[in-house]
Amino acid sequence: MSALALTARDSATMLRRNLLHARRYPSLTLNLLLTPLMMLLLFVYIFGDVMSAGIGSGGADRDAYTAYLVPGLLLMTIGSTTIGSAVSVATDMSEGIIARFRTMAIHRGSILIGHVLGSVLQCVLSVVLVGAVAVAIGFRPTDATALEWLAALGLLALFSLALTWIAVGMGLVSPNAEAASNNAMPLIFLPLVSSTFVPLGTMPGWFQPIAEYQPFTPAIETLRGLLLGTGIGNNAWLALGWCLALTVLGYLWSRAAFNRDPE
Repeated sequence: MSALALTARDSATMLRRNLLHARRYPSLTLNLLLTPLMMLLLFVYIFGDVMSAGIGSGGADRDAYTAYLVPGLLLMTIGSTTIGSAVSVATDMSEGIIARFRTMAIHRGSILIGHVLGSVLQCVLSVVLVGAVAVAIGFRPTDATALEWLAALGLLALFSLALTWIAVGMGLVSPNAEAASNNAMPLIFLPLVSSTFVPLGTMPGWFQPIAEYQPFTPAIETLRGLLLGTGIGNNAWLALGWCLALTVLGYLWSRAAFNRDPE
């Protein structure tokens, strides 16, 4: 059997292990999903009229604000879900199962690949769940074509992959699961200081560069453009650039941290 086939086989085994673990202990994923779901319900039903009047032409329109809000919360859902990857990796490292895997005749990289693939699948399922709740309360991206839907799903998957590799790196350098959870908190904090809830133009001038030049804002604006028909501009290229840069950075960081662990 070729090296590529062995890698694929071992990665599939590790993926199955991680999916079974997530199925048997779903509380972590569900707890992480609560943040975007609570934000969705809070900002639609409590702040929806006020926020829509504040960022619109003066008239309250809850449905318009729901449409504005949902793309950002879908990206926030990915950030929340990937925290589970950091916790899972840190738990494996601290409980000694990785040391056991090292003694077995399996491809070393498959251990991390299994975590990454499992996390991306969980992110996709989480996004589908939050999206279903959004549709139930009034989100209607009816103008998006089939091609735009595919592009939106591709962006979400690529963003999930990028943040997952960063989360895996955080898990590898954390001494325990609690530290990993704390270290990964920027993945939830960054969407809060992006264009998720209000346009960049409504923010203080000194703060706008902070919100603009970070990974979430261009991805959110690209997703809005694909689903709602708003202008995308160069946000698509910026989003792709961020995704590729974070994926490469996270992969190199994770590989170096994993290989640094004693044999």
